[in-house]
Amino acid sequence: MKTSSELTILTVDRHSISVESAVKYLQTSGKLGQFIGDIIRQYIIEQEIKARNDIDINPAVTEQAIIDFRLQNKLTEPDKFYEWLEKNGTDYDNFHASVTFGFQLEKLKSAIAESKLQEYFIERKIFLDRVVMSRIIVDNQELAEELQTQIEEGASFEYLAREYSLTDDRMVNGMMGAISRGKMPDILRAEVDIASPGKIIGPIELNGKYGLFRIEQYLPASLEDTQLKQALQNELFEKWLAGKTQKLTVKLQMK
Repeated sequence: MKTSSELTILTVDRHSISVESAVKYLQTSGKLGQFIGDIIRQYIIEQEIKARNDIDINPAVTEQAIIDFRLQNKLTEPDKFYEWLEKNGTDYDNFHASVTFGFQLEKLKSAIAESKLQEYFIERKIFLDRVVMSRIIVDNQELAEELQTQIEEGASFEYLAREYSLTDDRMVNGMMGAISRGKMPDILRAEVDIASPGKIIGPIELNGKYGLFRIEQYLPASLEDTQLKQALQNELFEKWLAGKTQKLTVKLQMK
């Protein structure tokens, strides 16, 4: 039986690179840990897929995905498709397996996250809810109060932001964009939570400066948002995977 110093993993310009040499190269480059981590990750996922009976994928789904891929990438002609496979270092069987695995992985993520998703969403909601705001930031309270009075008397918030605000967003009329509620200072969030769109908040002291804030729009998070739901499923899956990894005993066998 060949040892790791004898077993070839790659051939480069007719020179054989052994498993042992490959490991040393990865150690030298500082990428061995990542390489092992990727292997462990794949091992855990595949073992979980094998152990479950709710991750089966209809072969027709895989076949349709491959057809769609070939159409989208103009690989409908067999010669072009097999040329593409070779260029990408794979063959049809492995490509088919990777497409199936992609569907299995997404189904596994959904299955693992299902029971925890609602609770996790509620736990994270303060960071997921966003508010679109505009602001005027000045360096003294008296000026902030004067600007507030001018706005109440009909002055343009946008004009005053361009003229007086100290922040770079004054160039866009003080528009901050969408801000996570969870990342707001507590004093600002308390006011934002009871305000309505169009409401002017402040002056509020923040880090030695004084701000006036206008609520433009509330963007509450919802699990009806497919992208958000997918992102939360991914987060829960990564937590599950990290927990599984911590319980493993891993040894690097060089012989």
